[in-house]
Amino acid sequence: MLDIAVGTFTMRPYVFAFFAAFLLACVPHIGWKKTLGFTITGYLIAFVSEKLSITTGFPYGWYYYIDKTSNRELWVWGVPFFDSLSYVFLTYCSYTTALFILSPLATRGMDLITLETRSIRRSLAALVLGAFLQTFLDIIIDPVALQGNRWFLGQIYGYRETGLHFGVPLSNYAGWLLTSFVLVAAFQFIDRRQETGTPFGICNIPFRSLLGPILYVSVLFFNWGVTFWIGEKLMAMTGIFIFTLPVVMVLVLAMQRVNRYREEELREHLKDYPWSPLGKW
Repeated sequence: MLDIAVGTFTMRPYVFAFFAAFLLACVPHIGWKKTLGFTITGYLIAFVSEKLSITTGFPYGWYYYIDKTSNRELWVWGVPFFDSLSYVFLTYCSYTTALFILSPLATRGMDLITLETRSIRRSLAALVLGAFLQTFLDIIIDPVALQGNRWFLGQIYGYRETGLHFGVPLSNYAGWLLTSFVLVAAFQFIDRRQETGTPFGICNIPFRSLLGPILYVSVLFFNWGVTFWIGEKLMAMTGIFIFTLPVVMVLVLAMQRVNRYREEELREHLKDYPWSPLGKW
């Protein structure tokens, strides 16, 4: 059992590096209690969605796991542990990237802060945008993951029928969109719970508002790097082209929003989050 526990980490160090980055970003953002709550809830939602799909074909379509590593890493009822865990940090970085896109921005010294009021964090816009951002991550991740036999992931799964998008069926992305809606909604629900005082773990570390979006971009670059490494240049360039215009639009619009907030937006932000770096303004 100890060998399996150790192997779970040593075989997938990149997954746990991303998960550690998630903790570094999420705990200062919403505190330890809510972070732990979403980690457990998000994992369970992801696991159920995967277990359903390999047994019923819903929501991702019919696919299967290839049990080659269950004697070396943790699997849970036919699903690799690391796979469902990945949904947790993918949801968080997608949701916080949506907040970055939707919120007014302010600077304090060299720091950049999102004025993400409760209404923005709970909004339908954040839910929809976060779900689509997570689905678009999978458009980059899944084609290269399907080539796992050519890199250190290993060939751990496959689809019953070859799909249109580099072997991935379109049903997979429809399933990801549905699951992403549920995951982001779960995060919003957990975040909605009120706590007295400053929640334990929340702190003002530099560039806290950028940590989620940076994690999002890091996941993209990791997968593009692997895609180029295995020689799939068309696959990599297709993914880069998909994201080029959205990234340019986000950056241009962000520069226009910096320090363009209205006074009522700043007051609402400080009222909702008195521990904000702007709290002493």
